[in-house]
Amino acid sequence: MSSKIPGMLTQDELARRVSAGEIDTVLLVFTDHYGRFMGKRLDADFFLEDAAKKGTHACDYLLTVDMEMEPVPGYRFANWEKGYGDFHLIPDFATLRVASWLEKTALLICDVENEKNHRPVVQAPRSILRKQIDRAAKMGYRAIAASELEYYIYKNSYRDAAAKGYSGLEPAGWYLEDYHALQGAREEGFNGAARRHLKRSGIPVETSKGEWGLGQHELNVRYADILTMADRHVTFKQCLKEIAEQMGLSVTFMAKIAADQAGSSCHIHLSLWQKNHPAFPGKQRLGPVACSETFRWFLGGWIAHVPEMMVFYAPTINSYKRYQAGSWAPTRMAWSYDNRTAGFRVVGEGNSLRIECRIPGADCNPYLAFAAALASGLDGIENRIEPPPIFEGDVYAAQNLPRVPRTLREATDLFEKSEFAKSALGEEVVEHYLHFYRTEQEAYDKAVTDWERQRYFERI
Repeated sequence: MSSKIPGMLTQDELARRVSAGEIDTVLLVFTDHYGRFMGKRLDADFFLEDAAKKGTHACDYLLTVDMEMEPVPGYRFANWEKGYGDFHLIPDFATLRVASWLEKTALLICDVENEKNHRPVVQAPRSILRKQIDRAAKMGYRAIAASELEYYIYKNSYRDAAAKGYSGLEPAGWYLEDYHALQGAREEGFNGAARRHLKRSGIPVETSKGEWGLGQHELNVRYADILTMADRHVTFKQCLKEIAEQMGLSVTFMAKIAADQAGSSCHIHLSLWQKNHPAFPGKQRLGPVACSETFRWFLGGWIAHVPEMMVFYAPTINSYKRYQAGSWAPTRMAWSYDNRTAGFRVVGEGNSLRIECRIPGADCNPYLAFAAALASGLDGIENRIEPPPIFEGDVYAAQNLPRVPRTLREATDLFEKSEFAKSALGEEVVEHYLHFYRTEQEAYDKAVTDWERQRYFERI
């Protein structure tokens, strides 16, 4: 039987394509803390004969390395004393797809299991999201999500950009092109290829458009159940980076590429379903919104827990540079209806009613961001957490509203003190990620930046 979404494969379809010589490589991957694909390329025949049943192995240090792939001491999960052994990568065949941007390649996302007891590695990002999905299911809910990713395109290759120290790069566009069809057409060689490859690789596409920065764009894919959407999100980023590499271009998902340019966001749209019906519509009134108690409490919980879960929405030093007034990125805790100055923008009505959280940046790991959102909203339902009153007007100008955390250090401190985070995620997960974010902060604290040299070299 053929798979329903073009580009998605069953095992039988993969076997037929391998036999026909159409696929000769299977890429088995999972994501690290940063959301980067890690894994192995397997000969397709070997995969079908062996790894399809057994999975494969990878070094457990991959959940303790920094951005430069250096093993970081201080993790309880894996360290030099334990000898950095293996964990087990178990293919999730629901993710098996053609990677159409790569020659004769299929891609398969894995869950990470303990080598000895074959239980999920709780620190792995996909495991963290799965735990919240299971919790939702026990409460009778299924989460549906979409993430809108923004990115900048540069005419420099990645190698050239690195050689330039990522300075003086040439944007693909030279004036602000938000919704602009003419300027957008100039980048269509890249964006058109991205849309076509995503569609051929089992990721249904909706739209692409110019954004509010030089060479900045947004490409939206269809919503799905929350795990499928997270899988699509990480595959999307990998696809776009590798297409750029092939074209001699570069794309970046940094949250804030330059002080004078718009930040790149990851707006998360989320709703709950119950017994194949949307759970958010209802007859209660919340401002102009006709909603259910489920919607009201989910919104209340999500908003209430943002500060202590902020590290999952904004995981890097750079993330916090995005939260500037008048920048299209939210600065304060508020919800409103169809208002882009609010961190929580409620949109749609009836069956399309959903919550758009505008806080995460394009640098977030979607498994972690979705897990934080779902855990927070479910806690809101369980504890009947009321949202604040609807805000109408310019949230940027509302000085009395609480701010989102201003720095990674502040957000990490809130995460450390959070009893909710420990209860929802587990103490060993919180301990593990505290060390990860502290390590990121320490790396920045001892770095000397261009800003410092420009400011102090002569005039201090």
